[in-house]
Amino acid sequence: MIDLTTPEAVAELRHELRTPLNLIIGYSEMLLEDAEDPVHRRGLEAVLQGGRDVLEQVNGRLATSCNAISGPELEQLFTALREPQGRIVAAATALLGAQPDPQFERDLHRIRSAAERLLTVELPSSTVSSAASVSLSETTQTHQAPVMTEHPARILVVDDQEDNRAVLERRLRRQGHTVQSASGGHAALALLARTEVDLVLLDVLMPDLDGYAVLERLKAQPDTRDIPVIMISALDDIRSVVRCIEHGAEDHLPKPFDPVLLRARISACLEKKRLRDGELEYLREVGRVIEAASAVEAGGYDPATLAPVAQRADALGRLARVFNAMANQVKAREERLKGQIEALRQEISKAQTTTPAATPGAPELPTGQVISARYEILAELGRGGMGLVYRALDRELGEQVALKTLRSDLVRDETMLERFKTEIRLARHISDKHVVRTHDIGEWQGIYYLTMEYVEGISLRELIDTRTRLGAEATLAIASQLAQSLAAAHERGVIHRDIKPQNLLVDSTGTLKVMDFGVARLAERPSGLTETGMVIGTPAYMAPEQMLGEAFDHRCDLYAAGVVMYECLTGRLPFDAPTTVALIAKLLREEPPAPSSITPDLPPAVSALVLRLLAKDPADRPGSATELMGLLSTLG
Repeated sequence: MIDLTTPEAVAELRHELRTPLNLIIGYSEMLLEDAEDPVHRRGLEAVLQGGRDVLEQVNGRLATSCNAISGPELEQLFTALREPQGRIVAAATALLGAQPDPQFERDLHRIRSAAERLLTVELPSSTVSSAASVSLSETTQTHQAPVMTEHPARILVVDDQEDNRAVLERRLRRQGHTVQSASGGHAALALLARTEVDLVLLDVLMPDLDGYAVLERLKAQPDTRDIPVIMISALDDIRSVVRCIEHGAEDHLPKPFDPVLLRARISACLEKKRLRDGELEYLREVGRVIEAASAVEAGGYDPATLAPVAQRADALGRLARVFNAMANQVKAREERLKGQIEALRQEISKAQTTTPAATPGAPELPTGQVISARYEILAELGRGGMGLVYRALDRELGEQVALKTLRSDLVRDETMLERFKTEIRLARHISDKHVVRTHDIGEWQGIYYLTMEYVEGISLRELIDTRTRLGAEATLAIASQLAQSLAAAHERGVIHRDIKPQNLLVDSTGTLKVMDFGVARLAERPSGLTETGMVIGTPAYMAPEQMLGEAFDHRCDLYAAGVVMYECLTGRLPFDAPTTVALIAKLLREEPPAPSSITPDLPPAVSALVLRLLAKDPADRPGSATELMGLLSTLG
């Protein structure tokens, strides 16, 4: 039976028992302050009560006035501590995994580890009446296994004295660690170059390469800089300690070392390394998510990339799983869009090979004419309700542009002209690859003109006239790009007002470009947008509220997009009549035939979306072009 016969031994035991209690009580109190879940609170309260019960036993049986304690008294103390210790461990274990919060889990592990150490505290041999070194749990058992640490580690002991290495190796192995040793600085560096370790215990004074130099080299290398190092040396003056810490050591212990303190310092260093390793792994896996996002942007994403991250149970794992699902959806949408664009390109290719030659007309501006000493007319491109369009050379920039002259009757009113200029300025700020950029508005010899981006392609009007109708895939490719351009314009507060096939250009790659944003503003009367009886745009593509001269908003463009889709899919308009009055009557009284009734092989979902766009009440249409983009992305 072991007796503690000195006040120092009793004080040491009291200190060693109260140290883990400080962790148990302190952490459980902090966690309780933040806990809201009733189950968590009950578990933490059980931990806290167990800790207070142990503290009561320790304070009662090991009072500061106690100078010695016999073996039977020690056995009674440990027997009394075992029951509350068991309650603490059980309650902490039950809470592990109850909340997916890494910090909560780490704090619970600290509580449980502290509770498990209550009955396995080691004391220096000088404080015990017999045996060189003893675990206190030996007082309650005849045969005691070596004290095992909860997290065994790979430790390297570096010391030029064999006896020093031997005692450290023996003590560390009793705690369950795997130990290697090196007899000098060079041998240590060579071993670390080929072996992974979790901790280095490093002597300072060694003849071949001292501990300072070894430490400096370890911290200079990326592969070894994160290995914690504890310096163990007979040099315990403040200057030596400071030098070790400045060189990157985690801690410093003087020789002869206190085994209890050594164990505590090792545990603290390993816990910090474990947390650091977890942080580094977390950062590496965050990097994998970032790389995956870049791969999605570049079009080369492999879902298997995030498989290891997606297996995590924390928030990063959930993010990886959500990201993976979204990336797969994006990839599927891109594949559908590629198929749609390819179908559109084929339609364009066939149209270009079968389009009859255009009948030449008499242009109002002759070829070679230079406008405003800058724009040289090269050829006429087309005629429309607003004026004529020419291909011209911008002599200042050396680039081709489209130049549209405006009918003189549209620009006579100064107020209307100013409103038009304002609208054009807004349209110039629409930044989208599917919008023909408007460059400038000018006046030359009484002729007002616009200069715009020149797009080499054919109009959707020509495409439909040539092909009669388009397939669903090609139509969806057109509609998706049109919706994107409308979303960009509406975000800037610009309503097109005159979406129709004549204003939609498609180049040889299948890219759609929308022309004339803001140009329809010219057709408004000075008295206002909603004047009764005013008709703006092309009647066949106009929404009911626009046709009747009522107030309208961006959803009139969505109606026109529906008419364009209808015509692409069926080769005809939803409503057709010889006069505007007759067209209005049909528009107000009749419902258009479903596109699928005209084109039987059309997917029902596509037909249904077109009819929704053609709803007479704007509230029944999609709420925005962005919403339309989302709806189109699910089709095909």
